[in-house]
Formats: sequence, C-alpha cells, structure tokens
Amino acid sequence: MEETIAGTETAQLPKQRGESLQDTAVRYAEERHWDVFPGTWLIPVGGLQRCSCGEDACAAPGAHPAREDWATVATGSATVARRLWAKQPQASILLPTGLTFDAIDVPETAGFLALARMRRMELTLGPVTCTPDRRMQFFVLPGAASKVPDLVRKLGWPLSLLDLRVLGEGRYVVAPPTRFGARGAVQWACRPTPANRWLPDAEELVSPLAYACGRDARR
Repeated sequence: MEETIAGTETAQLPKQRGESLQDTAVRYAEERHWDVFPGTWLIPVGGLQRCSCGEDACAAPGAHPAREDWATVATGSATVARRLWAKQPQASILLPTGLTFDAIDVPETAGFLALARMRRMELTLGPVTCTPDRRMQFFVLPGAASKVPDLVRKLGWPLSLLDLRVLGEGRYVVAPPTRFGARGAVQWACRPTPANRWLPDAEELVSPLAYACGRDARR
C-alpha cells in the first residue's frame, strides 16, 4: 500500500512492483523527459548507513552528487540512464534544475500551507517533492531563478526575511524514492501525472508561497 502525507495526494512515487532505482530513473527520462544523473549511495557499515562519499558527517548521506562535474553526466536519454545506473544500482536519483524545470524550495510547514492555499485557489500545480530534511520543492517552468526575487519584492515581501529560494541552472533536486541515510526517503507531495506534465510559471505560485513563508517566519 502506498504511503500518504497528510493533506496531499499519493506521496510515494507511483511505481511498478519491484521497480528499482534504475527503473525509476529511466522512467523519469522516458516519461517526463527530465535529465537525470546518479549521485552517491548508501553503504551499510556496522549496522549504520554510511554515504559512499566517505564523510562521517555527510549532510545528505546517499543523496548528493558523487562527482564535481555531475552536470556533464546528466542525461535525458533512457538508454544512457539505464547504463549509468547499471554501474551502481543503488545510486541516488538527482535531477538538474534550469533545464526542463526550476524548483522553488521552501520549508515544509510553509510548503503544506501554500499547497492547501493553491488548491483552494484552483491553481495549476506541477510535481512537488518533500524531503526528509523538511523541505519542499515546487517544480515550475525554467527561468524562475531570475524572476522570483523581483516578483517577491513586488508583492511587498523582503526576500532576505523569507526562507524561500529558487533552484535553477547549476543546481539540482533529489528525486523520490532516494533515501537520506536513516532519515527516510524523498517523497512526492504532488506526484507526476499526465495532468501536470505542463508546469506552471513561477509567477502563478509565488504569491501563496511568499505568503506562507512570511507566516512561517513570524512564528
């Protein structure tokens, strides 16, 4: 049975029974036309899950790029993706931003508040992830990184006071069902469906997101 996150659609990645990380990465490339690249992975050591990077204090164990030139490895080819994960089947699934989508990143509390508000407003939503470090990423059309700061200022919010950032060119998001060590797996708060294949523009979502982040900051 699939898990759910309160107040959201099905949270876990919709997948076939027994689907591997490789299969999931291939489907992202094949069905969503997202570029993908493999990151680090988890290694069991003495009953604990250690990051393959070797850092004992890794901030995102098993869920970050494994090499500095990761952007050169990212691919939108299902065939190449299958070959990449064949080398390390347990590698995390990372999606570069700034290509087919940007992502607006906010705290989880603000994200769920904004999500409820967006649904009441009947706004078009793209996929939304929820990570074990209590962050949410709203997928929007590319170009958001350059326009969101000005949009937020026009709404009257000082961007420096809001815990809101945009992941654009040169950044990435961690895709479900990648795990952050023992903290759990990245989940879908709004899963990819045929209905949200066409992403919203950042301008459509920035108002409820800024409002929710503003409320979160005043707590």
